[in-house]
Amino acid sequence: MPRRAGVTLLELLLAVSLLGLLSAGILMALRVGANAMQKANARLIDNRRMSGVQRILEQEIAGFMPEVAACLSGDERPPTPLPFFQGEPESMRLVSSYSLADAWRGYPQILEFQVIAGAGGDGVRLVVNEHLYTGPPAAGVFCLGLRPDEQLGVAVPVFRPIAVGPGSFVLADRLAFCRFSYLEKRPPPAGDRWVDRWILPVWPSAVRIQMAPIEADAVRIPPLSITAPIRITAPPAGGYGG
Repeated sequence: MPRRAGVTLLELLLAVSLLGLLSAGILMALRVGANAMQKANARLIDNRRMSGVQRILEQEIAGFMPEVAACLSGDERPPTPLPFFQGEPESMRLVSSYSLADAWRGYPQILEFQVIAGAGGDGVRLVVNEHLYTGPPAAGVFCLGLRPDEQLGVAVPVFRPIAVGPGSFVLADRLAFCRFSYLEKRPPPAGDRWVDRWILPVWPSAVRIQMAPIEADAVRIPPLSITAPIRITAPPAGGYGG
C-alpha cells in the first residue's frame, strides 16, 4: 500500500496542548501587565491627590481674611466684636477668600478644619466644611459667648463644636496623626514660639499643619507638613468686613 501524508492523534493532542500552554502564558502576561498598569495608575492618582491637597491647604490659608465676629455674650447685651479665629490642636476655623467649589472666584467662606477618626478606626483623617461668610453676624453664629481665662485674666470666646456630615470634604485620609500649631510673635528678647492652642485676641502670624501616614510607602508621596504664613495688615478691631 502506498504511504499517505497526515498526522496521528498523538501529534494532534500534542499540538493542541502546546497551543493551550502558549495561550495561558499570553493570558498570564496580559493579566500581570494590566495589574501593574492599574497599580501604577492608582499610585499616580494618589500622588496627584496628595499634591492637590497640599496646594489646597496652602491656598486656603493664603486666602485668610482678618474678619471680626459679632460674638453673643449669652444675655441681652449687644454682640461683642472679636477677631474671628479658632485655633485648637485638632480643629481650626477661619475666613478665607478661597473655596473648594469656586477657587479664588467665589465668595468668602468660613472654613472649618477638623481631625476625625478614620474609616473603621484606621488612623485619622482631615476634613473641612465651608459656610458662606456674609459679615460679622454670620461668623458670630459659631461663637457661644465669652468665658474668663485663668492664664490670661481676660475673657476668651467659646466656639461651637465643628459638626462633620455628608457635606464635609475629606482632604487627607489614613493618617497616623494630624496636628495644628500657631506661631505667636513675641517682642524681644522672648522670641517667637509655636503654640497648639490659640486664645489671644489677635491673629497668629502663621499656621502649621503636621501630618504623617500610617504606613510609609516609597513610591507614594507622603502627606507633608505645611507651614503657611498669615499676612495681614488690617487691625483686629476693624477687619475687612467693617
